[in-house]
Amino acid sequence: MGFEVEAAHHEVAPGQHEVDFKYANALRAADNIQIFKLIVKTIARQNGYYATFMPKPISGINGNGMHTNMSLFKDGENVFEDKNDGHGLSTIAYEFLGGLLEHATNFTAITNPTVNSYKRLTPGFEAPVYVAWSASNRSPMIRIPASRGKSTRLELRAVDPTANPYLAFSAILASGLDGIEKKVTPKDSVDQNIFLMDAAERAKAGIKDLPETLNQALTYLQTDAIVKDAIGNRVADTFIEAKRLEYDSYRQSISEWEIERYLDLY
Repeated sequence: MGFEVEAAHHEVAPGQHEVDFKYANALRAADNIQIFKLIVKTIARQNGYYATFMPKPISGINGNGMHTNMSLFKDGENVFEDKNDGHGLSTIAYEFLGGLLEHATNFTAITNPTVNSYKRLTPGFEAPVYVAWSASNRSPMIRIPASRGKSTRLELRAVDPTANPYLAFSAILASGLDGIEKKVTPKDSVDQNIFLMDAAERAKAGIKDLPETLNQALTYLQTDAIVKDAIGNRVADTFIEAKRLEYDSYRQSISEWEIERYLDLY
């Protein structure tokens, strides 16, 4: 199909698999994602199975993410790399990272666009919940993978597969480039397990929470001119209106959890 899978392996949850594509420019990468999802679902159906990219299809086990790795190249060289830095990152990489952290809560509605997305973004199942970065642990939202040279990159771990990759990559890249333009300095890396920190420790470290619901995420998105402009204001307004309707529909439905919890009790 014209794209290369670099690695594939079984993941933590039953029937869950991780598939890693070889890097490509943003548009080609988005095309690859859409083609891959269509192929997987089609072949599964032909063989009597059902493949889903739903962020949290089953309660109590790890959900499905779409970790997004980013680097910037100029004249064939990765401008994110600096061998003299402790983390191996250049000033441009840090500024791009700062932009991602600054806009993170605002682009979450685009990178995590369904009600179900926020069932995945909860503590205890390896998905990120807090806006932070690290090169040495996997609990923050952004991780710096160990590979260097042309493979020096930032890994945004919050994105999930229900995202429209064309909109998501536009919003993410615009956020990072805004960090470069404004020369944003990111907060210090968080090298301890954030899930073991209490609220006071997180506040002292300047760690913000990702939105807890789609509705909250849409409110943040509404305030961010950089992110909205990245996907086009008309698209952004239509997206927000459609997702508000989706959330209102969700609020009006009654779940099995509510029936089991409250029917007899009250």
